[in-house]
Amino acid sequence: RLFPPPESPSTEPDSKNSSAMTESPFSSPLVKTVVIVGVGMIGGSLAAALKSRNVAERVIGVGRDPRRIESAREAGLIDEAVTDIRQVISCSDLVVFCTPVENLAADVQAAVADLCQTVADPGSCNSPKLPLMTDVGSVKGSICSQLTAIPQFIGSHPIAGSHRQGFEAANPNLFEDRLCILTPLPGSTADSVRRLEQFWQAIGMKTLQMSPEAHDEALAMTSHLPHVVASALAMTLSPENRHLTGSGFRDTTRIAAGDPDLWAGILLNNSQYVMRGIDDVIHRLSQVREALARNDVSEVRHQLAVGQESRKSLDGTKNSTT
Repeated sequence: RLFPPPESPSTEPDSKNSSAMTESPFSSPLVKTVVIVGVGMIGGSLAAALKSRNVAERVIGVGRDPRRIESAREAGLIDEAVTDIRQVISCSDLVVFCTPVENLAADVQAAVADLCQTVADPGSCNSPKLPLMTDVGSVKGSICSQLTAIPQFIGSHPIAGSHRQGFEAANPNLFEDRLCILTPLPGSTADSVRRLEQFWQAIGMKTLQMSPEAHDEALAMTSHLPHVVASALAMTLSPENRHLTGSGFRDTTRIAAGDPDLWAGILLNNSQYVMRGIDDVIHRLSQVREALARNDVSEVRHQLAVGQESRKSLDGTKNSTT
């Protein structure tokens, strides 16, 4: 089946600033034409959600591999398949870039280059032909800083995902009751932000606005650092001990199964905050190690209790995987 059964619902903690979800499906499409650049697991899930909720009248997919993007069309995820976004950008209402974070800013700039050539100020691109544009990247600072001259672009990070890859793993319920963070810039208009919030809410998400820097600092600790720690722990497992692992080890290291190419780009583009988090983990591990070396039962219990209470604080809240 193209759409696997939805995973157990999980999302980020609710926020008093989060907007209420928009009821759906809609009797008529909210957006006429949505272009999705990069129809992999996330892009494919977005396309599936748009169709299942009747959010978009037409969904166009853009991909580098003609065979893959055509296969996504044949599977019913998208209505039209193209390999060059410049063919469709001027007729779209919203473009969502689902490409790797290290390429994303360049992908946006290349997509709008032709339409921006007629702009009088070469340092900006405010062509009336440009649609509203956003992305799904889990790093925002490095992307937004390169796209300040394009006010039609507003960064987004829908906090939802899976270690599975490809449009074959698309899930129309992936975004249900999850959190999407928007990172508007000073040049973003209130109307554009409102429209983008409405779009994400239409597929079942809650929305929250943050600065790109605040987003990256927070996500380094809640998403990027856990991936590093899970990978490091997985690397400590020797082949002869694999058959001895239980659910604890498997649950703790699950996210280490994510795509290394994807995660290398994420970590390198948010290295400042990720390195700070790694230092914090090293410090806390060192405290436990020192207590063990002293045979200090009280301190070991204290360190474990602090971790236990922090983990308990998540009970009753929802989380998600990037």
